Amino acid sequence: MPQQTAPIELYYWPTPNGWKISIMLEELGVPYQVRFIDIGKGDQFAPDFLKIAPNNRMPAIIDPEGPGGEPISVFESGAILQYLGRKFDQFYPADPRARTAVDEWLFWQVGGFGPMLGQVHHFRIYAQEKIPYAIERFTTEADRLYRVLDTRLGEAEYLAGDYSIADMACVTWAKFHEKQGIDLAALPNVARWLKAVLARSAVQRGLAAI
Repeated sequence: MPQQTAPIELYYWPTPNGWKISIMLEELGVPYQVRFIDIGKGDQFAPDFLKIAPNNRMPAIIDPEGPGGEPISVFESGAILQYLGRKFDQFYPADPRARTAVDEWLFWQVGGFGPMLGQVHHFRIYAQEKIPYAIERFTTEADRLYRVLDTRLGEAEYLAGDYSIADMACVTWAKFHEKQGIDLAALPNVARWLKAVLARSAVQRGLAAI
């Protein structure tokens, strides 16, 4: 594992997507510095932040010791997890078959599990007008995705076999299952996995990043 001398700058706010990266950095044990992006105040639209995150979404990082020793910025949580996994050769296996399994479940999260649960949060909790159709639609899809997750975790201890960035990406959303209208009593494999991942000390530190 390469040594990181200068801290990685993490542009972050304590949300499921932000926690993915603070958890990974804690798991790696590399130095990092949090740069808060207060999404409630609109910090994500600041011109300086848009230079590194043109989609005006956190998280993003700047690694001052990037490829060739030159700084590099990375936006989008999945891309950041892959970048860090490749650089430090941890939680993202080099073996092509094992890496493909991680990529499958990572992209499942960033393309479906996260966005759909985000819609559940919005319509069940934050929307001023409660729209039954929207609540039912996204809660039903959340239930389907959780059942996919439970089936997979009945086959393997972690999503890609060994603990990886795919688990880090999913756990930050799954920890809010109650708010999403999901009862883990019917999802024993998810319940077992969630308890195990949340018990990791690095995960706990990442969730508490301030």
